[in-house]
Amino acid sequence: MGAYPLRIKENTLLYKLYGVTESQERHRHRYEVNPEYISMLENKGLIASGISPDGKLVEAVELEEHLFFVGCQYHPEFKSRPNSPHPIFRGFITASLKK
Repeated sequence: MGAYPLRIKENTLLYKLYGVTESQERHRHRYEVNPEYISMLENKGLIASGISPDGKLVEAVELEEHLFFVGCQYHPEFKSRPNSPHPIFRGFITASLKK
C-alpha cells in the first residue's frame, strides 16, 4: 500500500481540509464508481472531491450542504499521529465540536 497522488477539487470540503489541490495518500482499491454515473451523482449532491491524476478513479466523495460527510478510498489513519492528525480526522473533530 504505497503512496499515490490524489487530485483534490477546489471549492470542496476536502480542499478546505487539505489546503492544496494535490496530496499523496496510501491506497488500496476495492470499489470503484462507474465514471458514467459521476455527473448524475453530482447532480444529486454527491461531490467527487478527490480523483486519481488520470481522472479515472474517484478517491474521495462528500455531500453538499452537510456539516461533515467525507468518504475516501485511501487510509488516512496511516498518515495520522496523536500530535499530527490527518486533515480528515482534524476536520471531523472540529465539525463535531461545533455540534
